[in-house]
Amino acid sequence: MTIPSTRLFRKLAFYLPAGLFALALIAPTTQAGSREQALQIHNRVAGVPPTEAVLLQMAAQIDAGQTAEAVKIAMDNEAFYSVTLKNMATPWTNREQTVFAPLNDYTATIIGLVRDNADFRTALYDDVVYTSSAGGLPAYSNSNNAHYEAIENQGVSLKDTLVRRTQSSLNGLPSDATSGVITSRAAAKAFFIAGTNRAMFRFTLMNHLCRDLEQVHDTSLVPDYIRQDVSRSPGGDSRVFLNNCIGCHNGMDPLAKAYAYYDYEFDINADPDGVSGAIHYNTEGTLDPDTNSRVEKKYRINSSTFKPGYVTTNDDWTNYWRQGQNSHLGWAWNSPALTGSGSGAKTMNMELAHSKAFASCQVEKVFQNVCLRKPGDATDRAKIEEFTQNFATHNYQLKQVFIDTANYCKGQ
Repeated sequence: MTIPSTRLFRKLAFYLPAGLFALALIAPTTQAGSREQALQIHNRVAGVPPTEAVLLQMAAQIDAGQTAEAVKIAMDNEAFYSVTLKNMATPWTNREQTVFAPLNDYTATIIGLVRDNADFRTALYDDVVYTSSAGGLPAYSNSNNAHYEAIENQGVSLKDTLVRRTQSSLNGLPSDATSGVITSRAAAKAFFIAGTNRAMFRFTLMNHLCRDLEQVHDTSLVPDYIRQDVSRSPGGDSRVFLNNCIGCHNGMDPLAKAYAYYDYEFDINADPDGVSGAIHYNTEGTLDPDTNSRVEKKYRINSSTFKPGYVTTNDDWTNYWRQGQNSHLGWAWNSPALTGSGSGAKTMNMELAHSKAFASCQVEKVFQNVCLRKPGDATDRAKIEEFTQNFATHNYQLKQVFIDTANYCKGQ
């Protein structure tokens, strides 16, 4: 069915009651033919209109009952990588969560992993980064973003030129200290800079498990890893700590220990915004002369606030959220070998990535990008569960989530 003209819409609006006019608007969409469905799928998946030849090819697949093949055709467009995936991932790379940020190693790595049908969980813990093989680009640098800004400014294809490389060969980190996009330069600049490294944990939770700290708040857990910088009586009232602060810190601080050896180093006098900084990792044998520890000094910040508080001495971590109300996040989902404790960023981020909450979060984000809305009713929520299971079945390939979601939302 063809979509009615603007003139017909105006006539319908004049002659029909509001309720019937709304139905008239919905009807062409819900009864859309294969050509209209193909156009919608391409626009939403690739972010740009298809050529006539591609539109006909996709429509033929839909007519043959092969909607998945039609979605794959849309994903073959360069814009799926340079528009859809870039716009989806870029907000994860900055504190402002804005899409209006330059291409960087974090975003490029997400795009590369999706293109290569890699296990998407590895985005949080593999020794991996993607660079471009195109000529005339500045080399990758751990102290600037010039390589990726040139890719974007010169319109270099992300689909055709991204190359998987080991992060450790480029940024100087030992391989076992790399942790996917979490130890990318972009993430370090945004979340390891200054502060106490809790920002890296909080934004990882938000971006990859779709939960902020308020949503995992649990005052029942043991507070034995809460650091010295957290007052036990804010404003002189211990009830504020017991009813509020403790609920986030008692779960976050024992997990954020995993980042204890990381920092983002730059000359604050010459470069106050850290534009030319680089990720730093304290290797074994690198000890602070004041504390005789590898732990970054930021973990001892404001140590006089509550001196009996926890003093971080290593990067061992423990997941207290496996117990109590946050056990529903599905820890070690399909990965029973994980025990809920370990050492370092790689193993802790593996704990996060192998949760069911991680898988469901990716499905929800794709759903919003393709369906142009959040899951709203029981049917939508059932589909999120179905697509999450299918995501796992297909070895956590994110393209499968786009296929499932585009098929569900076509014509909506």
